[in-house]
Amino acid sequence: MSDENFNMSMRKFLKQVGVTSQQAIEEAMRNAETTGKTFDAKVVLTIDGMDFEHVVTGKIEGPQ
Repeated sequence: MSDENFNMSMRKFLKQVGVTSQQAIEEAMRNAETTGKTFDAKVVLTIDGMDFEHVVTGKIEGPQ
């Protein structure tokens, strides 16, 4: 796989992750009592066939 194809496939995957994750979080926040609350969030990324795991943690604040 060329570097160009690799970069394009990775960007496409990461865009899909970002868009679908944002939609899922927004829906979950709408369906719960989130006003004035802060939530711990964690994403665990793995790749099948590789010994790879990447963890991202952060906080998501509900509306004020």
